[in-house]
Amino acid sequence: MTDDPTTATAHRILDRARTFAVVGASASPHRPSHGVIGTLLAHGYTVIPVTPNAEEVHGLRTYPDLASIPSDIEVDVVDIFRRSDKAGGHVDEAIEIGAKAVWMQLGVIDEAAADRATDAGLDVVMNRCPAIELGR
Repeated sequence: MTDDPTTATAHRILDRARTFAVVGASASPHRPSHGVIGTLLAHGYTVIPVTPNAEEVHGLRTYPDLASIPSDIEVDVVDIFRRSDKAGGHVDEAIEIGAKAVWMQLGVIDEAAADRATDAGLDVVMNRCPAIELGR
């Protein structure tokens, strides 16, 4: 383990989480979100793809937004594959559905949204990829 607090948070999330909701999921095998979903599934996580653009991703039913995920499904981590200027709304949705953590992918940075999530008690990782962290 490292003394880097972001790395420590990332590994804590990966150790404790069971269910990831992936916002910006893509059915295209050429998109990064598709590959990350495959990696999460291969590591035994339950994945809920969130996209209004496909009915299935990796054979899994999709939901158009986080609020559409049935309330009896506990979402541990909301993994955001959206531009930084779109991330804040998804972070707010993550807070609303009671997620335990928000993970903003490589290149996705929204400090104000991260502060809101932290203030609401969520763990936050920005500008990192869980698939890369799982490989460390």
